[in-house]
Amino acid sequence: MSRRQFALPRRTGDGPPDDTGCTILHVDMDAFYASASLLARPELVGTPVIIGAAGRRGVVLSATYEARRFGVTSAMPMSRAQRLCPQATVLPPDHALYARMSAAVMEIFRSVTPLLEPLSLDEAFLDVSGAIRRLGSPASIGQQIRDAVADEQGVTCSVGVAPSKFVAKLASGLAKPDGLVVVPVDEVVAFVQQLPVGALWGVGERTEETLTRLGLRTVSDLAHTPLATLTRALGEAGGRHLHDLAWGRDPRPVEQESRERSIGSDETFAYDIDDPVLIHRHLLGLSERTAARVRAAGLAGRTVSLKVRFADFTTITRSRTLREPTDVSREIYETAVGLFDALGLQRARIRLVGVRMEKLVPVTQAPIQARLDDPDHGWREADRAVDRASARFGAGAVRPAALIRRDQPSSAGDRDLS
Repeated sequence: MSRRQFALPRRTGDGPPDDTGCTILHVDMDAFYASASLLARPELVGTPVIIGAAGRRGVVLSATYEARRFGVTSAMPMSRAQRLCPQATVLPPDHALYARMSAAVMEIFRSVTPLLEPLSLDEAFLDVSGAIRRLGSPASIGQQIRDAVADEQGVTCSVGVAPSKFVAKLASGLAKPDGLVVVPVDEVVAFVQQLPVGALWGVGERTEETLTRLGLRTVSDLAHTPLATLTRALGEAGGRHLHDLAWGRDPRPVEQESRERSIGSDETFAYDIDDPVLIHRHLLGLSERTAARVRAAGLAGRTVSLKVRFADFTTITRSRTLREPTDVSREIYETAVGLFDALGLQRARIRLVGVRMEKLVPVTQAPIQARLDDPDHGWREADRAVDRASARFGAGAVRPAALIRRDQPSSAGDRDLS
């Protein structure tokens, strides 16, 4: 996950940091997508690696720290990333793998505490106040989590231990990579106020420019600015929010099991496409990939969302809510195609399409409804057979015939499901 990097502030206390009262942990996987992809390519560990779609239209999903030293960041155009780090190895993303590993990591977190708030596939907040008697101090729990993730999944994570979510998230970012930082209760204000204003949660580039024009470069500068001045410059809510954070105030609790709001996949084409048949084919692949990620996360979704970006970068989204949650590739694809066809596009030049599942619930809570054309849940069972084959032979080992390129012979791993 891309972040601006800041130096770890100096501690104001002596001796080991006291974690009493620091019951909020923020756990963030280190270069998660790159680290997961390298499990199958151990010879690339320690080298610059970029995860993303190759080609001039691709973007970077993740990069190893060796590549990041050259300035490569997530969401950067692949063409620029390869200019910055031409020696990097480029690997395609494996979203099904990332979803499976994320689900396993989240289970490790749940074994510590039910008070878990996932923010994405690779990070979460934990409230460990109820686990201290059983597992030890907050810092000890953080280390136990790091050890379990490394032992069971073969990747590393960084942990921030603090009395609030905001400070814990700051601490985990400063612990990277593969570290743990504790911010004691009585050191929070000094810790926060040593940082630049860009470190505050919610300060993007535009807000940072506004604060810099006011002469506010550090959090201490902001903390000692009259609240009225901040609200005039940033609005009532924005000014109060940053003023509170500058004094280490963040009363928000960990929101238990706030699962991912959506899971999806986008594809930027190598060149603009205006053929509906080709668009349908790409929607099939995206639906298959999205459904696999939903199943790997143990979820099902009620809403299918379609994103279309045109050649002029105009972007539209359309969605349809189903009667019951689903994790079936065919249902997701049929809905996505229906949404696309309903747009009535006439040879419009399209740059990107995306398919996303929303209103996610645990699959155990999703009633399974039989369809007239799906006796005994045949499509659902077919999906699970594909998942098993992909886990054994790799993503894409089995796929619909429509996704096998007609201008090339089928590879040994292709399976015709038509």
